[in-house]
Amino acid sequence: MAECGRKALSLLEAARSRYESLQISDDVFGESGDDSSDNPFYSTSGDSDSDNYIAEVGEEEQQQPKHHHQKRSDKESGHSWGAGAGSGGGSSGAGPPGALSRSQAEEEGWTEALQDVTVPLYKETYGPAQKMSATATALDFFQLFVPDNCIQNMVVQTNMYAKKFQERFGSDEGWRPVTAQEIKAFLGFVTSTSVHRCESVLSIWSSGFFSNRSIALKMSQSRFEKILKYFHIVAFRPSQGSNQGLYKIQPFLDSLQQSFSCTFRPSQTQVLHEPLIDEDPVFITTCTERELRKRKKRKFSLWVRQCTSTGFICQISVHLKEGQGTDGLATLKNKPQLHSLVAKQLCQNISGKNTIIFTGPSITSLSLFSEFSKQDIYCCGLLSTRKSDCTGLPQNMLVCGSTPAQRGQSRVMMKGSMSLISWYNKGHFRFLTNAYSPTKQGMIIKRKSGEIPCPLAVEAFAAHLSYICKYDDKYSKYFIFHKPNKTWQQVFWLSISIAINNAYILYKMSDAYTVKRYSRAQFGERLVRELLDLDDCSPTQ
Repeated sequence: MAECGRKALSLLEAARSRYESLQISDDVFGESGDDSSDNPFYSTSGDSDSDNYIAEVGEEEQQQPKHHHQKRSDKESGHSWGAGAGSGGGSSGAGPPGALSRSQAEEEGWTEALQDVTVPLYKETYGPAQKMSATATALDFFQLFVPDNCIQNMVVQTNMYAKKFQERFGSDEGWRPVTAQEIKAFLGFVTSTSVHRCESVLSIWSSGFFSNRSIALKMSQSRFEKILKYFHIVAFRPSQGSNQGLYKIQPFLDSLQQSFSCTFRPSQTQVLHEPLIDEDPVFITTCTERELRKRKKRKFSLWVRQCTSTGFICQISVHLKEGQGTDGLATLKNKPQLHSLVAKQLCQNISGKNTIIFTGPSITSLSLFSEFSKQDIYCCGLLSTRKSDCTGLPQNMLVCGSTPAQRGQSRVMMKGSMSLISWYNKGHFRFLTNAYSPTKQGMIIKRKSGEIPCPLAVEAFAAHLSYICKYDDKYSKYFIFHKPNKTWQQVFWLSISIAINNAYILYKMSDAYTVKRYSRAQFGERLVRELLDLDDCSPTQ
């Protein structure tokens, strides 16, 4: 027994050592407790949500659906990766469109003879691009992304819009031009909804549960409502532009994107996905049907490229769902084509660096991965016969065989450096990769089920994606709860939420964190007070 225990421990440590980088911000929100140094790939308890993600999906496919109040859906929990990726049944069937027959696959160069694959060394050192002092405040980190010149632009555009509005609809006696200090306070009031989790920012001035007299005195409710009425990033429609549908927010998104690139260098492993941006699931399960009907569905989707070692969002891509944009996305009705174009946009700045990208089923395709390979971008993606573009892939690897597979059993075929993996874990899961050698084996370790053998690509995908799922689950707790009706305003406040989370990651990796260890909630509270210019705001206090 003692020898078996030592063997299991050595396997655990060996697997953990392959993903040491993930430990840097497992406790990125400062609330993980004593076990925060552990890799989230391994569960810390029998009921841990950090169990291996792929194994969980495989097990869930064999269970009956649960009531929506008992278990959040994959999309709500941010775990939409495995939807449709596994095939629960064991019967064989026709392959997806574009798949190759056995003879066609052989002609195209697919073979069961495996060869070792090595990814060149990463050409970047990851982490913050500039050193922040130990006395840097929460506002200092936030203003790396929303600097004073950006605030001043909001001042100018808001005043321009107010003037234009009043020229058309009549003067507003209660209005006076807004100042930079008031815009900062305005941002602080709205940001406070992410800290205190109140649905309406106007609750601050109420006498109810969410009232906050400590900050309400900084600005009257009537003045806040005036600024809210006229607040703008771009007051006038440009004569021409790259994305007409988002013209009111595009300059801010461009500025934010540039600041993301300038302030942080991501690790070699990154992921392309849609982060969790819907309403808090606790609110969804407790609100009435009338309240749900009143809430309009989002008219946009947001895709990000995210560092899997820290959770830092490196790049964002906003796509309008109703064809308002002119960026080429609106004309694409085929989802794999649309998501492939999104992936190319998100990766246009990382060519030549030997980056490893993890993708979900809607992005994963042989043609996209081959194109990325020419740019020294290596990929590892989950495949789905329903959601993925399976053109050029062997059909026999995409359908279930008549012989029942054993848990942990896998098959691999190669074409050049590209590997197509079919792995069984209470369901068939398929991966396409040129980032991990098919000759190397990994291990998925679950507290309940023990050790499950798998190809190294499966282990790596599970490790990094479970970390991102955990990050997104925590990220959803600190959303700005203010819900405007206009799409550009929704995108703006979502972008501010992303900027604040990125600011916290930089704070945790700076000397300022050694002076005062703020949790994510505390960091948000400090930022609100500093935006409102209230006393006693230094993080060294």
